[in-house]
Amino acid sequence: MGGRFKDVHAGCFSTLFGLRPRRDRSGTGPKSEHGAALRQTDFKSAQSELPPHVHLTHCWCGPTGDEQFFGMSLTEKPPAYEESLFRPEVVMTIEKTIEKLSPELRELSLDIWNHPELMWEENYAHAKLTAFMSARGFSVTPHYLGVATAFRAVYTHPSSNGKLRKGMRVIGVNSEMDALPGIGHGCGHNLIAMSGVAVSLSIKAALEAHDIAGTVVLLGTPAEESGGGKITLLERGAYDEMDACIMSHPTAGPDNFSAIWPGVACQPIEVEFFGHGAHAASAPWEAQNALDAAFIAYASISALRQQIKPDHRVHGIVLGRDWAPNVIPDYAKLRYIVRAPTWVELEALRARVKACFDAAALATACKIEVSLGEGYFELRNNDVLGQEYANVVGDRYQMNTVSSMDGAKFSTDFGNVTHALPALHPAYSIPTEPQGANHTPQFNKSASTQEAHDATLKVAVGLAATGVRVLADAQFADKVRGASPSLNAHDVTCRRSRSFLTMLRPSYPHENIITLRVKP
Repeated sequence: MGGRFKDVHAGCFSTLFGLRPRRDRSGTGPKSEHGAALRQTDFKSAQSELPPHVHLTHCWCGPTGDEQFFGMSLTEKPPAYEESLFRPEVVMTIEKTIEKLSPELRELSLDIWNHPELMWEENYAHAKLTAFMSARGFSVTPHYLGVATAFRAVYTHPSSNGKLRKGMRVIGVNSEMDALPGIGHGCGHNLIAMSGVAVSLSIKAALEAHDIAGTVVLLGTPAEESGGGKITLLERGAYDEMDACIMSHPTAGPDNFSAIWPGVACQPIEVEFFGHGAHAASAPWEAQNALDAAFIAYASISALRQQIKPDHRVHGIVLGRDWAPNVIPDYAKLRYIVRAPTWVELEALRARVKACFDAAALATACKIEVSLGEGYFELRNNDVLGQEYANVVGDRYQMNTVSSMDGAKFSTDFGNVTHALPALHPAYSIPTEPQGANHTPQFNKSASTQEAHDATLKVAVGLAATGVRVLADAQFADKVRGASPSLNAHDVTCRRSRSFLTMLRPSYPHENIITLRVKP
């Protein structure tokens, strides 16, 4: 899996928030429960064409000032919440469970952090997480639905008499696991993996302690950074049973802060130009210059940016093969990523970008092949789930939770999930070094700190309490469904099917242009 787009990282976060320095600690570095310093294993990029940092294509561009605060304002006293906490005794059970599990969860997070693995290769994390959940009362299916590093861990609590209750609901939770080439867990997926475990185990404890009928399903979802692991699982039915799905993501930001923002739609495009080489001095007229094609396309897209909307993004790089200044290049490659607030807008923008590629091939008499990577849909957070989460973390930890329709320029394969069922994906801040937000070596270091662990567990309490309410409160579950209109899992699946992508293939009148090749 992953194919030609294995090293194109469309997912995850970075931020332009004002970063806050961590407290200075001599001899920093994660330690085991026995006090021994843990040393992260050598982790080298499998990439050879470019240095590792070149492949980190994701960016989260921060808020724009039109935010709505669900919980506390950054400058005001806490407002009155829409309603009091649902069953505070349940929240207390969740808190106590997570507090008790915290040392084990910390060791699990550090173990994954110390063994970073690229997308589709998360074998160590898969083994550790499946063993952890199996040992704690979950029924675990490794290598779920034919995906080698995916797993499903499920627990069902029936009624007190042992019979399943009619209409019992299912809450889904996600754990991401993949790391970044050459950096490690520079997007904090060790924390996301651990958070999914914490949420699932504390939901289980609450169902048992308060005799709430329901099912919790933890999915281990590989290849978020690129490859769209959740999209593959969605296509294969992994989310069909769920009434809602929840997860979270760390980033840089103000102290004790959480955000519920929509991610943007995103799709990587790889373009190859095939020309004909010749001696650059003695017979240049015999050549078709693939490098010229690449730079004509690059310049055309640069000009196109003046006529695209401010919240649209097109960014890319040029690659070569065996180039020399006295040989006209017969091959060049472009890697681009197109982003827009919605998938519909992305499709329109993608057509305009592709016209630039086609024009460059026509101008230089080069052949062209265009390959589309996994399409990540925009993230649609469920407002009812978001409000409940904000109520819990605001009440228990005075955490500020902000929501806005603007400002966030990140992409994630969880966006496709939110088009198929009600879902929530809050971001939350962890302490970071200056210039050390997501997708940096500094953030990798921050993701291993005790402070990051503590912040993650606060968010886990909020998510678990929200998940339990989906299972326990039928009226709340109805409100959640009502707040996610136009959900159509079939449409999501069809949009990524070969038949759909075939419709994207234009007909070219020029024989020098090869038709669109769709990635399997």
